[in-house]
Amino acid sequence: MGHDVTGALETVRVPSYVIDRHGIVRWVNPAAKEIVGDVRGRQFTSVLSPEESRRAQEIFARNISGAVERSDNEVVVLGVNGERILVDISAVPLRDGDHVIGMFGQVVDVTVDQPPPPAHPHLTPRQTEVLRLLEQGRSTNQIATELHLSVETVRNHIRHILRALGVHSRLEAVALTRRDRLLDEA
Repeated sequence: MGHDVTGALETVRVPSYVIDRHGIVRWVNPAAKEIVGDVRGRQFTSVLSPEESRRAQEIFARNISGAVERSDNEVVVLGVNGERILVDISAVPLRDGDHVIGMFGQVVDVTVDQPPPPAHPHLTPRQTEVLRLLEQGRSTNQIATELHLSVETVRNHIRHILRALGVHSRLEAVALTRRDRLLDEA
């Protein structure tokens, strides 16, 4: 057809990107550059907040395997000025015949994110991530789905979080985390 697809995507105001099968950002349009800068040639994880890296790598591996036709995920990226930005991303595989050669994605929604819950010295990074999802009101099943864990593993993480924080319920854990954050900001 001879259409200039790349040129059209360059002018779309929806942040868009292409990542190759090795996780290298190969293309970002100007709208995406406004959020994360010109990150071409860098690993896609370089634009993510540290606590998102492992989960994002797991999602990317599943996507690049060709097991899914579309992937919709929320991730926290680091903006041009280092600010934390929550983005809702929809990505699809780029194929060459039967082989997935990369991912094309668009940012569906952008929200300036709140700082992560304060790290507790007795929580692992995964438990800190579970605590963050508890703060967002996620259920055990939702956390298990989002983190690609079994429900029992999530329950174990929650039990450890409660013990480490010295509380008896999820609600107390969230309240304590929010109170500590407010005290840190004061």
